[in-house]
Order: sequence, then C-alpha cells, then structure tokens
Amino acid sequence: MINEKIAVIGGLGTLSGADVLFKLLKNPKVLKNQKEYEFIFEQQPYSQINSPLYHEDDIKSRKFYSYNLCKSFESKSVSKILLPCFASHTFFEELQKEISIPIVNIFDALSLYLKSSFEKNVKIGILTSDYVKENHILKRYFQGYDLFFPTDQEHMMEAVYGENGIKKGYFDGIPLEYVYTACSELMDKGCEVIVPCVSELSLVTEQLWKRGVPILDVNQIYVDYALGNFTKDVLKPFKLGIVGGVGPSATVDFMNKIIINTAAKRDQDHIKMIIEQNPQIPDRTAHLIRKETDPTIAMFSICKKLEAAGVDAIAIPCNTAHAFVKSIQEHLTVPIINMLTVTVEYINRNFGSNTKVGLLATSGTVQSNVYLDVLSEFGFEVIIPDEEHQKYVMESIYGERGVKANFTAGICKDNILKAVDFIIRKGADVIILGCTELPLMFPDESEIVNEDKIIPLVDPTLVLAKKIVNLSKV
Repeated sequence: MINEKIAVIGGLGTLSGADVLFKLLKNPKVLKNQKEYEFIFEQQPYSQINSPLYHEDDIKSRKFYSYNLCKSFESKSVSKILLPCFASHTFFEELQKEISIPIVNIFDALSLYLKSSFEKNVKIGILTSDYVKENHILKRYFQGYDLFFPTDQEHMMEAVYGENGIKKGYFDGIPLEYVYTACSELMDKGCEVIVPCVSELSLVTEQLWKRGVPILDVNQIYVDYALGNFTKDVLKPFKLGIVGGVGPSATVDFMNKIIINTAAKRDQDHIKMIIEQNPQIPDRTAHLIRKETDPTIAMFSICKKLEAAGVDAIAIPCNTAHAFVKSIQEHLTVPIINMLTVTVEYINRNFGSNTKVGLLATSGTVQSNVYLDVLSEFGFEVIIPDEEHQKYVMESIYGERGVKANFTAGICKDNILKAVDFIIRKGADVIILGCTELPLMFPDESEIVNEDKIIPLVDPTLVLAKKIVNLSKV
C-alpha cells in the first residue's frame, strides 16, 4: 500500500534534481519499505537554463516553471513536492500560497539540521550564488550563527555556473579546486561547518570530505528531512466557487454583497472567488414549467470545474436553480451552500417559527416546491401570490421591461409591488425576495411599510453572502 507519493521538480538544476531523486531511492527508509513509496520526477525544457542566475528574467522564469510543475503534481495527487533549487526557495511563500500540496522547504531542513548539530554563535561558511547571498533569506533561516562568505565570489560562481562548471557535469579539475579554495579560506576563518546553498555542490561533497572539508551534503539533508521530520498542513485561504450567469446581474450583485460584508482593511483580506459566468445555462424556470432544456448538466459541468479549481464551497446565486442542487450535490465532493436553507434558517432565527412567510419567486421555484419544502420543515405558514398576482411577479422578472432586461424601476417595480401588497393583505409578516433579481428592485429597502405595518424583506443573496463570509473565517 502506497503511503507516500513524492514528486521532485527537475530541470532547475538538472544534475542536482537527479541527485535528489537518487538519494530518495537509496534512502534506507525507502529501501526497507519500497512498496510504500511512489516517486515522480518531472523535468521539462527550461528556457532560461543558461541565463545568469541573478538575471530578473531567470527568476521570473523559475517561478512560472515551478508553478506549472507543481500544478501538474496537484493533478497527480502527490503528498509532497521537493524543489531542489535554493534560488527558487527565495519565492517559496509566493509559490506555496497557490499550491494545495506542501512543498518541502530546503531552508527548513538545513535550519533544523544546524540546530540539532551545532551551538548558536558557531561560525558557518556559506557557499552560494550572488542572488541568494544578496537575498534576506540566509539571515532569516540561519539566525544566531555567524555567517561567512568566500572573498573570491567570482571564482565560486565560475566553479558552479561556468562553461566548464559543476552544473555542466565537470566535477573535478578547476571547478573542484575553486570550491576547495573557497572552503579552505572559510576554514581558516574558523568556520566549523560549510553550508553550500547551491544544490549542485552536493555532487562534489565526497571529494571535499576526502580533503578534510566539513561541508554538508545539502541534498542528503533535504531528502532525509522530507522522509523523516517533515510534516506540514498547507493553510490555504478560503476559496469560493460561484455558478454565475443565472442571471448575470444577480451574480455581480451577490459578489458585491460578499465584498461589502467582508471586514477588510486591504485587498488581501477579501475572499478568493472563482466565477464561471455562463448565461447560456438553460433557463431553470422554462424547464420546470414547460419541460424545456434541462439545465442540470450545464450546472454540474460548472460545479466540476470549480471543484477541480480547488474551491472550498460553491454558491449558486439563483433560487430556482436550487431545484437541481440535490441531484448535483450527490456527485460532488465540495459542498454547495444551499441559499434556500440558510435563508429559512435566518428567518427562523430572527423572526421565530410562528412567522407567516410570504414568498415571491418564479413560477418554477414555486411549482418545484424547493422553498415550500424547506419552509414546511421549519413549520412556517407560507403565503404565495394567487394566479393573477403570480403573473405580475413573472412580468416583473421576465417582461420586456423586467429586471432580467436590466430594468429596476418603472413597470417592473409597479408589478412586483402589486404582488407584495397582495401577500401582505393575506397576512405575511415577512417576505422572501425569492428570485435573485428581485432585490435589484429594492437596492435601498429592507422593509415595506403597509398601513402602519412594517414588513421585513429578506434578500436570500445577502443572507448567503453573509453565510459565506462567516464560513471563510472558520
């Protein structure tokens, strides 16, 4: 039985990536339990392979390259990813935020090894690239140690990245001598250990050990850490998936309500949202009333796309669409937050179970009983328009000058107010605006005053938006 599925990103340092894979395969823990491990090594053509490491284009290219491979590994359901490239760990946090699989941090591995092997204030020699040397990352991970660098950094870089350097497969001769000279200088300065923050230097550690150099095999430390000490849960920001286009304006209105109800001081405090705005989803009401094209597959297809995109929950800002939610949910692993259920729970919590609830919705929503069933579960008495006033509701939504045609005042508002007046006269204590376009006609109204009686208007999209905001905090 496979317990670990580990991926290695190759290509950033071709030979060092292969070295990491080899050390994984020959690790005693793996050799003893080979059936428990699966390894994936992927190396793609890397366009900036010959660019100077400090070049801005090279670092950007590494970001794109690493991200693409990590996303590929996500689809293969690996348990952890190894990134054997010190320069690429300078953007580790940027990368990890976008990847659901934990990436093993090579600096964490080295930091832990140093803490367990050396006292603080020990002099440590560092061999690394100009780019990593000038980055803040070394001081951050090696706090408490005195860090020393070779004087001749140019020869150090030539040894690794030169035309006849270690990166090109030259492990002895001038490249090795340059590295040995740098190590000797650091040892003369009193460095007790030399930490190479260039993964290719693991390819020459044995030759240096034979010369008495106390240099670490960083690739081996990285592999041992990944197989042993490394445990990490990736804390990813809450991500909402939205089935949009049902209808388009209601989708935008719903998103805006989420934004308005999020306590944010900066852009980064807001909720991640992925929206598939697909107005071509067949009309829900037309199917429910006249048996026209079934929208189930179109909605399900969007939900699966959102699921694949790694959302934590799905919202559908369309009341009528909830007639299809139960059948769709059975085939998803991500929950659809049911707008109708949270709306009825809100009414029960704020107005009590003895409240008479008026429902304004499309004929499809009414005839499907999706709202009526939920309201009945809570014991609510429900008041709906009669046939005459239901026509006013439908005209206010679907008419030539209805809200779906982007009208929010005039005849559409007059028509819906006729239906409102009817259900208030029938005794409604609270009214559900049970079509997501209806609240667009009441942008600044949360209640209706009728003959000295104040009737609250419940906006399901607002209730759902607030529910989503609360879920994002959990």
